[in-house]
Amino acid sequence: MTTAPLAGLTTGHVGLNVTDLARSRDFYVEVLGLDVVGTSVSPGREYAFLGVDGTLVLTLWQQSDGRFDPGLPGLHHLSFQVTDAEAVAAAEARVRARGAEFVHDGVVAHGEGARSGGIFFLDPDGTRLEIFAPTGAENAPAPTAAAPTCGFF
Repeated sequence: MTTAPLAGLTTGHVGLNVTDLARSRDFYVEVLGLDVVGTSVSPGREYAFLGVDGTLVLTLWQQSDGRFDPGLPGLHHLSFQVTDAEAVAAAEARVRARGAEFVHDGVVAHGEGARSGGIFFLDPDGTRLEIFAPTGAENAPAPTAAAPTCGFF
C-alpha cells in the first residue's frame, strides 16, 4: 500500500518528561538559547514550554523518576540542527560550561568522511542529545567508520 504524506506534515514540538523542571528548563534555555514561552508550577502539573521567536520547540513535563533508559523502547535521541560548524562550536562551549556529559569527545562526523556532524551529549536526566550542522565535519573523526555516529551512542 502506497500512501502520500499528510498535507503539510512537519515535525512539531517534542515533549520530554523530566525529574526536575527548573534544572531542565535552565539547561535547555542556556544550551539551546530557547525562550520560556509558558510555564506552570502548580503541584502535580509542572511544565515549561520552550521556543524560538514564539514558536514552540520543546515541552518539559515534570512527571518522571530516575534517568533516561536507552534500553527501553521509545526515544533514541533528540537532534537539533544548526546552520554551520561555528554554531556547533558555540553549542559545544555552552554544553561544556554546563558540565554536561559528552558521549563522544568534541565534534564528530556522522560517518567516515561525512560532511555533516556535531556533538553528542546527555541532558540532566540522561536523555541523549545531538547538535549538528549539515557541513563542516569533513575533517572530524567518526567514532565508528561503518555505522552512523548518531545511531550508536
